[in-house]
Amino acid sequence: MDPLSDVLSLLKPRSYVSAGVDAGGDWCLRFPDLERQLKCYAVVSGECRLVVEGGPAPVHLRQGDCFVLPSGRAFRIGSDLALPPEPSSRYFPPRHPGAVVRINDGGGVFLVGSRFGVSGGHAPLLMAMLPPIVHIHGEAEKAAMRWAVERMMQELREGAPGGDLIARHLAHMMLVQALRLHMGQASGWLYALSDRQLGPAIAAVHAAPAQRWTLQSLAARAHMSRSAFAQRFREVTGTAPMEYVTRWRMLLAGDRLENTRDPVSVVAAALGYESESAFSTAFKRIMGCPPREYARRNASARAQDADPGRRTMERTEAPASLPV
Repeated sequence: MDPLSDVLSLLKPRSYVSAGVDAGGDWCLRFPDLERQLKCYAVVSGECRLVVEGGPAPVHLRQGDCFVLPSGRAFRIGSDLALPPEPSSRYFPPRHPGAVVRINDGGGVFLVGSRFGVSGGHAPLLMAMLPPIVHIHGEAEKAAMRWAVERMMQELREGAPGGDLIARHLAHMMLVQALRLHMGQASGWLYALSDRQLGPAIAAVHAAPAQRWTLQSLAARAHMSRSAFAQRFREVTGTAPMEYVTRWRMLLAGDRLENTRDPVSVVAAALGYESESAFSTAFKRIMGCPPREYARRNASARAQDADPGRRTMERTEAPASLPV
């Protein structure tokens, strides 16, 4: 797989529900911090404004725009962000999947999309690789998203059998497409993937994480000198090349420890470590605890996820986020 697919696969995004929101008049809602959640929405008609707390400047959303909120941070959305915000809990969650939530009888702006839950103890590190907000607003980019948005609207409107499942798959398509379209628009990891020099080096690490990568070998993939490569990699991604290699290995290790019964020695060897001790030291530095403790801690989380009754309760009582 390619690096973007790798990261999203480790996050295992699950669309809780796809639905719409129809708002009118003067309104402003505040959504709280929601860990381990991504949101992906499109503006079908009208316009509104959005700001992520602690993030970049407010965004003016217009008809056809799409946006992704990968950070889980609190945010406000409305016709006027200067208004005293209402808590989102007054409107969400909706009555049922596919429902349209109405604010002030609607008529001003209509949004459609989905809320995603992500899993794994490694999720916060993975989400940190993504920008706080992805705003798709160019005409060509909006055209690339249009089919999925229009089809989701059709599924929500018609309520045909299987429509909820189709809407969820369409939401996944919107999420991946929005991130892909954003790759060349900003700095950071996503931008690095589209860079003609840094991209091949990152792709090589993801294709063979256990290889004995060195600064020299990665620089060769980028057709750059070691010093120039190291400087540009840090400027764009915010981290040193070899630190990125270690971090990606530990994220893979965390996923394997969480989802298999492989012993630490096997996981270490699979990622190129001849010494279990060296692997454990690197794992603790990146993931915050020793690998065996990480595996034990997440075993209970796996057991809870395997309980159908608990999953049903969580789906019903999950805290609200942007239009669900």
